Amino acid sequence: MTTAYFDHAATTPLRSEALDAMLPFLRSDFANPSSPHSSGQRVRAALDDAREKTAAAVGAKPSEIVFTGSGSEADCQAIFGIMDAHRKRGNHFITSSIEHHAVLHAAEALRARGARVTVLPVDGAGIVGLDALRAALADDTVLVSIMHANNEIGTLQPIAELAALAHERGALVHSDAVQTIGHIEVNVKQLGLDALSLSGHKFEGPKGIGALYLRKGVACTPLIFGGSQEFGRRAGTENVAGIVGLATALQLAVREIDDTAPAISKLRDRLIDGLLAAIPGSALNGSRAQRLPNNANLRFDDIEGQTVVIALDQAGFETSTGSACTSGSLAPSHVLSAIGLDPLRARGSIRFSLGRSTAQDSVERLLLCMPGIIERLRRLSGVLVAQTPAAAGGTG
Repeated sequence: MTTAYFDHAATTPLRSEALDAMLPFLRSDFANPSSPHSSGQRVRAALDDAREKTAAAVGAKPSEIVFTGSGSEADCQAIFGIMDAHRKRGNHFITSSIEHHAVLHAAEALRARGARVTVLPVDGAGIVGLDALRAALADDTVLVSIMHANNEIGTLQPIAELAALAHERGALVHSDAVQTIGHIEVNVKQLGLDALSLSGHKFEGPKGIGALYLRKGVACTPLIFGGSQEFGRRAGTENVAGIVGLATALQLAVREIDDTAPAISKLRDRLIDGLLAAIPGSALNGSRAQRLPNNANLRFDDIEGQTVVIALDQAGFETSTGSACTSGSLAPSHVLSAIGLDPLRARGSIRFSLGRSTAQDSVERLLLCMPGIIERLRRLSGVLVAQTPAAAGGTG
């Protein structure tokens, strides 16, 4: 039985072109890019080329790209670095209730250090309201950090509008774009961002490598000290193989977006519509219209999501109940709770995330298997849901 992978939001397969680009820097071109000799400068040239490709992919300048060890590190570098460097302005940080834990835990750490932290609510679709941000902004607000798209429910935020509003009050804006980079068009200048985080393994690049866009002129204290690498913003010998793999995968993903995004969106809609029509007591989590092309997060009444994931795995489909970073937690998802779901419904939610390699046949097989799995699990739990029309397009 061939396993169908529906967990691309957690990680993606490394595309062959990225691996091929990385291999020389794991074998022959092993020199330190800071070394002055020929081998070192050859590696430095590859590093510079990768920085140019990464910058071009997001509409930035090469000098505005800082390579990090992950998207989480990029988030923390932006948040702690900007807050620390702008203490003269104030000590107020604003974020949203559905952020990745890299941001939410950073906010908790800021609060423990004496910062004033505001966590904005979201509506039933998971969208941050402009009025909520407007009310929260103050003269001492240093940084606003709102993710571009949510990693669990796929909801896209009105980042350009939120950024413009924050800038009116003199605050800087960071966005965790880990889920959007390589999947939809992202231009940091058009969005009006001062900082943006991305992660290689979300667009078929390698794990253990990320990047932070930091607009020219934005002061940001380093998290890691020890050397002058990355323009003095992040010390440590660069992971050249990882950086080259990230840049190669990103360049290809951006180049292919006009073809891949519509194709994946079509499969996503087929999956959503098919499941909602076939399974009573089901509904979509998040916005139907403002949504990532590859995300389908649905809830199924009177059932535990973890049991569904296990049953699907046994049937040859790999899915998740939400963020891989919180896998194993018995608590309901903070994202689903934030959009208004009670704990039972939140725990009955499944995230299907598609990718470039997802085949139409895999979606059709899933649509054939899923209704029977849900019915069987409900029978085992002693619950049968009435055959009423599904809540198509529900937003929680």
